Amino acid sequence: MAFCRLGIFLFFLIMGIGLVHVSRAQDSHQNYLDAHNAARAEVGVDALTWDDTVAAYAQSYANKRADDCTRVHSGEPYGENLAGSTGSLSATDAVNLWVGEKQYYDHNSNSCIGEQECRHYTQVVWRKSFRVGCAKVQCNNGGTFVICNYDPAGNVVGELPY
Repeated sequence: MAFCRLGIFLFFLIMGIGLVHVSRAQDSHQNYLDAHNAARAEVGVDALTWDDTVAAYAQSYANKRADDCTRVHSGEPYGENLAGSTGSLSATDAVNLWVGEKQYYDHNSNSCIGEQECRHYTQVVWRKSFRVGCAKVQCNNGGTFVICNYDPAGNVVGELPY
């Protein structure tokens, strides 16, 4: 009987370790890049590359937001997209939130439709941004904070994103 309990314990321990690994795998640099670059490919823009310096900046700022999960922009020197949730949010889900704003972007007028937000999307596809670095933290309130920084920054007034 003790052997059976030990076997069950080991099974769930191994499964738990596997689940943790899967969760981290969903937030790899490649997941962020794949989601960004799929949107960029749709509009004929060159792929972004991962930049460790930009990612370190993103991680530093994400760590500062862990107490409250407030989506407040960090300021210069990079372009920036923020996402948050009250629960878990994967890298791909965060980028897809920004890309989902595509429907509100009017390329002909280079503006957002009505009062809708579209500038997260235009930063994702900004043709003059070449490098990206992203980070994610689980906040003390149980939420998730995701940040991606872009170098050079996009959303330059008067310029088209692509």
